[in-house]
Amino acid sequence: MKTDSQKLSTSGNDRDNKEIDLSSLLGSLLRGWKILLFFTLLGLIAGIIYTRYVNPTFQSDALVQIDANPQGVSALGENISNLVGSGSSQSQEEAELIKSRMVLKPVVDSLHLQIRLKNPEINAIDRIVEDRIDTPVHSEEGVSLQTETGEVRVSQFDVSEEYLDQSFTLSRSDTGFVLSRGADTFKGQLNQPHQFKGTRGSIDITVEDLPTNGQSIDITKQSLKITTDAINGNLTVEETGNMTGLIQLSMTGPDQQQTTLILNEIVMSYVNQNKARSSEETTKTLDFMETQIPVLKQKLEESEAAFNEFRKRYGTIDVAQEAQLLLAEESRIDGQLSDLKLQQAELSTYYTNEHPLVVQINDQLRVLNNRKQEINNTVAGLPEIQREFLKLSEDVDINREIYLTMLTNYEQLKIVKAGQIGYARIVDLPVSTYNPIAPKDKLVILLTTVLGALIGALIVLLRSAMRNVVRDPETVESNTGVPVIATVPRSKALKRLGKNKRVTNKLLSYSDHNSATYESIKSLRTYLMFGMPSVAKTNQRSRIIVVTGESPNVGKSFIVANLAEVFAQLDKKVLVIDADMRLGSLHNVFNMEQDTGLTDYFTEEQSTAVSITHPTNIDNLDFISRGHNARNPSSMLASEKFSGLMNELAAHYDYIIIDTPPVLAATDAVLLSKYADQVVMVTRHNDSSEGQLNYAVKQMNKANIEVDGIIINDLQQGILSKNSYHYTYTYGNAQ
Repeated sequence: MKTDSQKLSTSGNDRDNKEIDLSSLLGSLLRGWKILLFFTLLGLIAGIIYTRYVNPTFQSDALVQIDANPQGVSALGENISNLVGSGSSQSQEEAELIKSRMVLKPVVDSLHLQIRLKNPEINAIDRIVEDRIDTPVHSEEGVSLQTETGEVRVSQFDVSEEYLDQSFTLSRSDTGFVLSRGADTFKGQLNQPHQFKGTRGSIDITVEDLPTNGQSIDITKQSLKITTDAINGNLTVEETGNMTGLIQLSMTGPDQQQTTLILNEIVMSYVNQNKARSSEETTKTLDFMETQIPVLKQKLEESEAAFNEFRKRYGTIDVAQEAQLLLAEESRIDGQLSDLKLQQAELSTYYTNEHPLVVQINDQLRVLNNRKQEINNTVAGLPEIQREFLKLSEDVDINREIYLTMLTNYEQLKIVKAGQIGYARIVDLPVSTYNPIAPKDKLVILLTTVLGALIGALIVLLRSAMRNVVRDPETVESNTGVPVIATVPRSKALKRLGKNKRVTNKLLSYSDHNSATYESIKSLRTYLMFGMPSVAKTNQRSRIIVVTGESPNVGKSFIVANLAEVFAQLDKKVLVIDADMRLGSLHNVFNMEQDTGLTDYFTEEQSTAVSITHPTNIDNLDFISRGHNARNPSSMLASEKFSGLMNELAAHYDYIIIDTPPVLAATDAVLLSKYADQVVMVTRHNDSSEGQLNYAVKQMNKANIEVDGIIINDLQQGILSKNSYHYTYTYGNAQ
């Protein structure tokens, strides 16, 4: 119905082009404060539970220096250093070497790190309740685990490969212990080594102690790879600085003493491996010399015996000057050949024949042998006796020189081996600080709380964006083109009374007459009075107001009842009709029965307008209930009989207020609006959908029914709301 109220133009793109400012976002967060608080508390609780659930993590550090060159060999001279070779090593390579199984395996074997003990009775709740859960303690004697009923100690547990990484159950018995897994069950004595034959291999175990109450313990023999991977997962090895030669080792774990002990063993294992690797070359050279010295000595003795026998037979022989020169040159060549052969034998231990050093020595040997062959050809022209003399004396000199050289180098290398210390030096051994590095309780709790708040805020904003509910009157007016004629705040007093079933009268005039809610109903009355046309449609004195809504549960009945009450205060005859013949509930507000109402007017022939109209306990206010359930309410309201009823009622009342079903639920509101002087639509703040409200208005417009105003019910005003429409100040008797 058209009124004198100014209509607002609407644009389909206004809503899409709205700016989302900070105030609207804060308003959405404030409206969803319960969700925000819930997730914030949830994050706080999660942080506290996490800090209780996780065992503290401790850290130990060690520092190792890598020397560029070994000092023991170079101190003995250039010749011995060349024999042994260079000992330079890069820090990055050594850092990777520390994490290798070559270094870690001795540590695993020494501390029995492959043996894992677990108390199956410890669950998640126990970890939260207890500040810290005991972990296995590894030592050279074995593995132990402390429980509430006693200590578990196992000094040996070796299994065949098929049983690796398989969990066994260990428990005390009357005679000792019981070890079981699936179909395998074995019994043994404490403090005695046992070997069992299982279905998948052998098991060697020595149990020293178990809890006294028969509590079971899970025991597992981990594979070496899994164990070393677990160690490397907690071990950090890196060079400090750039090209400093200092390697920092850091290890974390749930037990400070265990962490320090394991890191200390890793450092010592690496240093021992480094020392053994550093002296390995010297050891191989000494082994080679020990096999050659007896051979060379025997060759020297044989050559001396042959030379002595020759001299005894022929006496002393004068060798010509040329022969002497040839002999001297050949002697030098033989000495060089001896040194080269010695180096060739040493290099062949480490390199193949294609190595550049081996190729170079072979070339030198070939040149010297060629020269020796030339000398031999020259000497071949000498007399037989002289030739024999030269040969025997040459053999003696060569063998003596080779033997003495080998013996000298052997003694020097023994001194070198005794002084070699490797090129890795321990700077700092790990120490125990007993200060946990994780979790940082306060930081974790703060982060989880902030994360919970962020998740809550995100959910609130997403929920607000997806729901798109009625909030701002200006937005409602812009989207629908219908003015908002009233905003009715929520009545806290009436909401409290609504939970009390013993309270009979729930009208604002009785329960909350000094509230802003009641004043807003009076303001609505004023708007409707001045917005009424001067001549009613029925040409009678009655003014008819139709109150509807876009969906159920928006508070139509609440508005109708209290609006009728404030109209009755004007000493005007007011009639309220509950035209929702399906689910009408106005009779509960006025504490009346629903029988003999509007439905009965159509179904019972003897019913009249007078018979279905009932006075209320409010002066000047009458009421027509919905009556019995109707089968076809829409047909009844469209009938001529209903039109006659409205004409009859309009002659006796100043105001008739009709409560109709929701527009989107039934067509009853459209049928009733043709009798109305004013049509108003009720929507619920922060609950009704803007899309449904817009669609309901369009449905009315399609039927040539124009909505005169929108009432936003149950408004909840927040401190960050964009606009303020009501104040907490009320008028009335201060007493």
